[in-house]
Amino acid sequence: MKTPPRPFAITLDPGSSMHNLTGSWRTMRPVYSHFLPPCNQACPAGEDIQQWLYWAEEGKYREAWEEISKNNPFPAIVGRVCYHPCEMGCNRNKLDLSVNIHAIERFLGDLAIEKKWSFKAGADSGKHVAIIGGGPSGLTAAYHLRRLGHQVSVYDAGPKAGGMMRFGIPKYRLPREILDAEIERIEKMGVRFEFNRTIDDVDALRKGGADAVFIAIGAHLNRKTEIPAKDACRILGATEFLREMEGAEPPKIGRRVAVYGGGNTAMDAARTAQRLGADEVMVIYRRDREHMKAHDFEAQEALDEGVHIHWLRTIKAITEDSITVEEMKLEGGTLVPTGREETLSADTLIMAIGQNVSSEFLKKLPGVEVRSDGTIGVDAQMQTGAPGVFAGGDMVPAERTVTNAIGHGKKAARYIDAYLQGTPYTHPEKPPLAKFDALNVWYYTDASRSRQEMLDRVRRKTGFEEIVQGLDEETAKFEARRCLSCGNCFECDNCFGVCPDNAVIKLGTGKGYKFNLDYCKGCGLCVEECPCGCIDFVPEVK
Repeated sequence: MKTPPRPFAITLDPGSSMHNLTGSWRTMRPVYSHFLPPCNQACPAGEDIQQWLYWAEEGKYREAWEEISKNNPFPAIVGRVCYHPCEMGCNRNKLDLSVNIHAIERFLGDLAIEKKWSFKAGADSGKHVAIIGGGPSGLTAAYHLRRLGHQVSVYDAGPKAGGMMRFGIPKYRLPREILDAEIERIEKMGVRFEFNRTIDDVDALRKGGADAVFIAIGAHLNRKTEIPAKDACRILGATEFLREMEGAEPPKIGRRVAVYGGGNTAMDAARTAQRLGADEVMVIYRRDREHMKAHDFEAQEALDEGVHIHWLRTIKAITEDSITVEEMKLEGGTLVPTGREETLSADTLIMAIGQNVSSEFLKKLPGVEVRSDGTIGVDAQMQTGAPGVFAGGDMVPAERTVTNAIGHGKKAARYIDAYLQGTPYTHPEKPPLAKFDALNVWYYTDASRSRQEMLDRVRRKTGFEEIVQGLDEETAKFEARRCLSCGNCFECDNCFGVCPDNAVIKLGTGKGYKFNLDYCKGCGLCVEECPCGCIDFVPEVK
């Protein structure tokens, strides 16, 4: 007598149980979903960090670099100067320490320079865009517009491109050969540059053939404050001081230097003065360390290099060789003078209390709103009140960082391209955020964060050699593999292995999986055991 076929759940043989559609028992069904990784969400440049980390851990470095370059043309620069908010958002922080994302990005950027990887311009659109300002925002917009096929001319008042990347960030943080290499790659796309060119008539650019204009002038004007001074010591603005470092001769600062301010620019100015050979460098800051604007690691590195920081002090008067400061105190978050004063010796005072944008010339352009702080009003498409004139970077209210400026340049290029085509750009809807609670972290191997080596303190404070070293290939690949792939399938086969009904079908490498809902009973094992939390459990619709 022939043995009747056994139920599918016993045989685990799909071919023997097609009549037993167990999926009819289901009240909930699993669905593969795409979530937004927190690193991606936190990136001001809008990089798909999780995707390029995937290519990097596979050793496919060209693909990883090209993925970064879809959004950011400066990985070697950003890998050095970005304050990496992506790492603050990284879910791995709740497990041990975040993935060292910026170090991997730097490795890929440096590799691209070494291998001479290049960009390609798009097919000619017949349109021309003028960009005022050759800093990170303007250069990024130029890059994306050329990829879209538009002709681009960049006008800059300085002698070279780079803006505050060149004239505001010291060489010990950003070597100029790295900056030059990544700018050269954009120039070779066919972007036209005019240096030492100040634009004070935007309408003239439009009449000269520009179909659109993007204004991306950096904040390079030092803010001023009233301080009683008679026969004062030499006073320099921080941006002026850092800009002079790019000249043939460094500025003369004397033996004792004071820096007034507590932001990252103040730290850069103080550390630069230290490297110029000053015997004593001090920072005078009106608040305490907890409330300073500079990132804490910037202040710590300055302290490590011998810079003295006078917290809770404000300058009252300046003489030829001294500065009188008053001690302050914080009461309920408010600064209160104490009346206690002290005198500090100084030959030079560097003012680092903030920068403004030079936007006076725009007041004569009809429709443009110039605000009291020098920034410009723009709409949701980054367009000013003047048709076809866009603005971004330091020109609009936003955090003033290189990566934020890069993000503005990318967005502006999209909006300008849409304007030239006569169709507004609509940003795709973002998926929900991938949360740590959805991860099964016990599936991941323990792996300590790879750290970058730093020059010793003596070498750091006596020259402009780059102080933070990069990762080698082995370490970069290891670090990329620490990514948890939050909220997105990385084809670990876990769902395939735990399914008791063989209802998970593999679609092939790089294609993921699908569910055979005829056999899925909705037990939820795949949802519970997915390491990266990319499977949703939703009610069955009958």
